[in-house]
Amino acid sequence: MLSQSVVGASVFSSASFFHKLFAEPQSRRFKIGACDWSIGKLADVGAFELGKQIGLDGIQVSLGTEKDGMKLRRPEVQQIYRQAVKKTGVEVSALAIGELNSIPYKSDVRAIEWVSDSIDVCQTMGCKVVLLAFFSKGDLKGDKKGTDEVVRRLKEVAPKAEKAGVILGIESWLSAEEHMDIIERVGSRAVQVYYDVANSNKMGYDIYEEIRWLGKQKQICEFHMKENGFLLGQGKVDFQKVRAAIDDIDYSGWMQIESAIPRGQAMLESYRANEKYLRSVFPREA
Repeated sequence: MLSQSVVGASVFSSASFFHKLFAEPQSRRFKIGACDWSIGKLADVGAFELGKQIGLDGIQVSLGTEKDGMKLRRPEVQQIYRQAVKKTGVEVSALAIGELNSIPYKSDVRAIEWVSDSIDVCQTMGCKVVLLAFFSKGDLKGDKKGTDEVVRRLKEVAPKAEKAGVILGIESWLSAEEHMDIIERVGSRAVQVYYDVANSNKMGYDIYEEIRWLGKQKQICEFHMKENGFLLGQGKVDFQKVRAAIDDIDYSGWMQIESAIPRGQAMLESYRANEKYLRSVFPREA
């Protein structure tokens, strides 16, 4: 059973901003995006035109790669992306630093600068969330030393994120309780969980209960709506039950489609089907 831990009062130094961020609108609104890497456009501005073809509201954009020097930090690249947004009407829904899977935040000093700089990029690009990936070499499961270092680094950068109104979202193999342990130790509302329904389901967690428990503490910043090897709605995740859990926590905002391409099926065809299905479960106004 999940413990009823609560973040201390000290974490609310930016309460006014976060109240506005999580305030319920008169009419609930869901926006559907997709990860640029999942549609074959990793750190590629062409993701916006493709997103328009799919029917998406936004694209979760990669900050870049090690090879390109995390190129979205450069003003000239940001301008190209802003032009694509204006041309297509597809928003920058969030940022992501997937390169942390191979150059871990827990152990590589380069990652410290990337995470700090991503906050500035968020402000420039008009989004509020940065996904910090903790898989592969960056995995925190069972790694106390690595987790302790992540907590230390997040404590250092969290005040900057709070001031900017940006949330650093942790996506990992950890359980809800393990995520909350990190969040409580950091002590900042600028650090939350980026909840991936397929990853947590794969780990055997009760994702519907986890969504409720984390969400009622306002600790889920965004969702990856994902299946591995199946279209959304045809795999292991019950998205109607996900919707019920999301209703229970009064979440409104972005959900990003990731993976969900059956073997042998084309990406564009799959993502149009995924967008249509997800929109049926999470209409813009609901």
